[in-house]
Amino acid sequence: MSHHWLIQQMVYMSLVVLILAGCAIPLLAKTTQPEEQIKKDPVNIVYHPIGVFHTELTLQTGAPRQGILQPENKGTIEVYPEYQEALRDLEKYEYIIVIYHMHLSKDWHTPVRPPSSSRAFGLFATRSPNRPNSIGLSVIKLEKVEGNILHLSGIDAFDKTPVLDIKPWLPSIDCPGGKINLDIEEKIGLKKKK
Repeated sequence: MSHHWLIQQMVYMSLVVLILAGCAIPLLAKTTQPEEQIKKDPVNIVYHPIGVFHTELTLQTGAPRQGILQPENKGTIEVYPEYQEALRDLEKYEYIIVIYHMHLSKDWHTPVRPPSSSRAFGLFATRSPNRPNSIGLSVIKLEKVEGNILHLSGIDAFDKTPVLDIKPWLPSIDCPGGKINLDIEEKIGLKKKK
């Protein structure tokens, strides 16, 4: 018996065991073409809200394009009691990053023409709320923490928007020294032409 033949037999027996266990086909599919397997059999991602926004913003009133630019928009996040302990020390930060589910967003499309813009952009080059995954992210001023209630200003989320996560905003990490592109900001309507 050759060494090569013995290895072949071991591999063969391993595959037989996997087939009998019903594992070989998915295992081979995942190892040979992982991207195709993911497209055919997408992973289900499930998030559970940790809290909810309470604001005066509704579909009737509309929401500001960028809440941080309108500090008069005040509201709260009610963090569910089982997550209250996770708020410890959050009051030490001036701003927080809130990740939320944009439950009222509509079907997405591309390109998108932002309000006050003279042209359309690819969706991922905009801050349109209508996206393939309705995930919102805002930097919001934290006024104070009272128990499980966060008092905020500069909100751009609708009332009853589910909150997925809260993180502190750290200028040294979250504000990289990138170049300001005034041309793009003018085109998407953030800066007014002079």
